[in-house]
Amino acid sequence: KLHSDLDKGVGTVKYTLSGDGAGTVFTIDETTGDIHAIRSLDREEKPFYTLRAQAVDVDTKKPLEPESEFIIKVQDINDNEPKFLDGPYVASVPEMSPVGAYVLQVKATDADDPTYGNSARVVYSILQGQPYFSIDPKTGVIRTALPNMDREVKEQYQVLIQAKDMGGQLGGLAGTTTVNITLTDVNDNPPRFPKSIFHLKVPETSHVGSAIGRIRAVDPDFGKNAEIEYNIVPGDGGNLFDITTDEYTQEGVIKLKKPLDFETKKAYTFKVEASNLHLDHRFHSVGPFKDTATVKINVLDMDEPPVFSKPMYTMEVYEDTPVGTIIGAVTAQDLDAGSSSVRYFMDWKNDVDSYFTIDATEGTIATNELLDRENTAQYNFSIIASKVSNPLLTSKVNVIINVLDVNEFPPEISVPYETSVCENAKPGQVIQTITAADKDLSPAGQRFSFKLSSDASSKPNFTVHDYRNNTAGIETRRNGYSRRQQELYFLPVVIEDSSYPVQSSTNTLTIRVCRCDSDGTIQSCNVEAIFLPVGLSTGALIAILLCIVILLVIVVLYVALRRQKKKDTLMTSKEDIRDNVIHYDDEGGGEEDTQAFDIGALRNPKVIEDNKIRRDIKPDTLRFTRHRPPAQDNTDIRDFINQRLKENDVDPSAPPYDSLATYAYEGNGSVAESLSSIDSLTTEADQDYDYLSDWGPRFKILADMFGEESYNPDKVT
Repeated sequence: KLHSDLDKGVGTVKYTLSGDGAGTVFTIDETTGDIHAIRSLDREEKPFYTLRAQAVDVDTKKPLEPESEFIIKVQDINDNEPKFLDGPYVASVPEMSPVGAYVLQVKATDADDPTYGNSARVVYSILQGQPYFSIDPKTGVIRTALPNMDREVKEQYQVLIQAKDMGGQLGGLAGTTTVNITLTDVNDNPPRFPKSIFHLKVPETSHVGSAIGRIRAVDPDFGKNAEIEYNIVPGDGGNLFDITTDEYTQEGVIKLKKPLDFETKKAYTFKVEASNLHLDHRFHSVGPFKDTATVKINVLDMDEPPVFSKPMYTMEVYEDTPVGTIIGAVTAQDLDAGSSSVRYFMDWKNDVDSYFTIDATEGTIATNELLDRENTAQYNFSIIASKVSNPLLTSKVNVIINVLDVNEFPPEISVPYETSVCENAKPGQVIQTITAADKDLSPAGQRFSFKLSSDASSKPNFTVHDYRNNTAGIETRRNGYSRRQQELYFLPVVIEDSSYPVQSSTNTLTIRVCRCDSDGTIQSCNVEAIFLPVGLSTGALIAILLCIVILLVIVVLYVALRRQKKKDTLMTSKEDIRDNVIHYDDEGGGEEDTQAFDIGALRNPKVIEDNKIRRDIKPDTLRFTRHRPPAQDNTDIRDFINQRLKENDVDPSAPPYDSLATYAYEGNGSVAESLSSIDSLTTEADQDYDYLSDWGPRFKILADMFGEESYNPDKVT
């Protein structure tokens, strides 16, 4: 209610209301100033409203008092229940956990005003899930309430949690949520075999490495806690078998390590141990986490193929053995109880097998063709044995036949030797060592002997020295040899082997006579060297060569001296424009060498030399003119030079004259004037030539010409 002191109750005052919710949530009686709420208020939506009120004169509409501001606060009531914003919850706890083990903390939120009354005071309780779990009424922490909860007994638990406001008192609002709790596995159970003895039947024909049976131990645990390792306890038959774990089924797979034979042993017994791979030390007191079972294996008799007495047969036969000769035999037996007869035959794969035959009943192998060791030294083929009672049961064995050598080839020199001997060789000197080779397969201890043939034994040139180790040396018997008399010698050498029958061959060794120095080093074996002049010795040849070299040196020196001399050759011809060209043998000095003749006609007519100084001779006194009066323009000479220049340019037979220096005439009025140094007005008197003495001996003459004497114009002619 609003009231102004100026309001006398006669209706002269009017009350107005403005601000939050004015006209929509709140209204005011303009006469009495009473404020009313025109709709329901929700503190959770807006906890307070700020309004402004004013008293106005009804007649003048003017404020009687300043505008006043006031706040309407919404008082809370318990109209909101607690809510679990994160529910439903999922939690887990290890099995066998002690009482009070932490599981999860839940939280409920109440939208009521926590500062006013108990509307927002929440208390937690369990409606479903006891006696396994408990909850703290104030914090909402869930813990285990029973010890040793076993996952293998019950794994999943659903707990219903209630949150009630007003401190849990009667009349309070409540909210609920569900917590799904799972017991996680721990390794608290050892593996156990469901039975103590396992019986397996295995055929004796089982292959090594194949699986012959499976056994399984049961572990109620889960995941890695249920992983089992199987081992065979050492004992009877344990060395013939092996066991591994199937990682998917956790079964023990028994495999065969060695072949079985029913006729040798019909049954095997051994023990298998199953144990966990991942142990939990907290449960060691429960007992050993392993179990043992007995495995009995009965070997089943099977109809097996024949068995050869050897895994491989090796035989020997001499080459050229007559066809049909028996060289050996193979034997196979049927080890089964019935003991069937065996038949033999060859495994035909290629033409090599046709060299031999086998008796189907006895298993004897005989030659079918003549054998040649030099063609094939070894034969390798297979023999198949089958049972008469069951031809489909066969076995195979490899047979190797080595062909022995018969001495049928004579020995020969290993390499077709061609050796040499020095002209100055001494008697008894070894010039070559030879060896022999035999195509036959030489037996151990075979020797080769070397000797000269009977025809060569009577000649006193060379001899053969047998070293008795399958080598021999060729020795000289003369004191010196002459190429002019005989360049080549042919020495027949007889080589014999020690086999039976003895084989021999005569091999010819070519010996070439060569020229050697005193140390025996070969200098020349060429045929051309034989035809040197008979009367010239080595010293004479050296003297002739020295004379030739001296003459060549003299000629070179003479030519070099001639080039150093200066020659003045002047070409004189009145009809030839080259009559003023000067020829020098030595290197010229450039364009200044043209001072020896008058080239005024080629120069700018405004400049002319008064005195011409020769550059090809050393002047007594150097004088440079400083003033050059202009020459008259001689157009006839210029036209003549241009005409001859064009003729020589188009004439391909005209020789070049490199010493002729010509300069184009630019004509009168040229801004750049002549670019030639001939027209330079700079005199030599303005220059310093002392630097020529620093250029070395090549410029000594120039340094003497321009650096030593002073210029005296009176001495210049």
